[in-house]
Amino acid sequence: MTSDHQPPAFAASVPQPAGTPERLRRQIEFIIEVDQLKEVLRRSPLLAADRRENDAEHSWHLALMTLVLAEYADEPVDPARALAMVVLHDLVEIYAGDTFLYDSAGAADQEERERRAADRLFAILPDDQRDHFRALWDEFEARVSPEARFAKAMDRLQPLLLNYGNRGGTWRTPGVTDADVLARKSVIGDSSADLWDYARTLIRTGTDNGWLPRATPPAPPVHPVP
Repeated sequence: MTSDHQPPAFAASVPQPAGTPERLRRQIEFIIEVDQLKEVLRRSPLLAADRRENDAEHSWHLALMTLVLAEYADEPVDPARALAMVVLHDLVEIYAGDTFLYDSAGAADQEERERRAADRLFAILPDDQRDHFRALWDEFEARVSPEARFAKAMDRLQPLLLNYGNRGGTWRTPGVTDADVLARKSVIGDSSADLWDYARTLIRTGTDNGWLPRATPPAPPVHPVP
């Protein structure tokens, strides 16, 4: 039986050999399509080169961190399941683009953009893998399991390490303060008290060294003159 499945334009630019089984063809199309992740630039600067990292590099780093740091999770986690989430979670940015963590305007429609992208991207796969990978992606986004919470913690810790190592990095974005960083990184503490303590030490040290602006303290209350 001939399938009516049509590969997206990028995957279609690499034709599959005649006679390739339908299931394998769709899997290879997906693998080709996600090669575009290497072209999605993030804001975070690399430590080893004078350029910004791309999404594929970010995902690799998260995968390695998941394997190395799983022992610090407050709840037992299945590293393989968490690993699958960190590898899959940013694939949607091929279509939705990377949304900077401190971009409030971009965040307004981020969830909608990324869900539409997930629908489109995972549909390339055979139905069983489409459903499995989409469920993992949804689980990560909702942080409804220990693995999802730990994967999200890795996603927030990794750029923190890059910014600290670069003596500022995206911390120097106009308007970003230590209070903003603490607020957006606090999900690390949902999974690991030890790693959250470490993250707060990095933020505090960066602030003390002048790499991250300190939030303006609130003005003291004005008391009427009796």
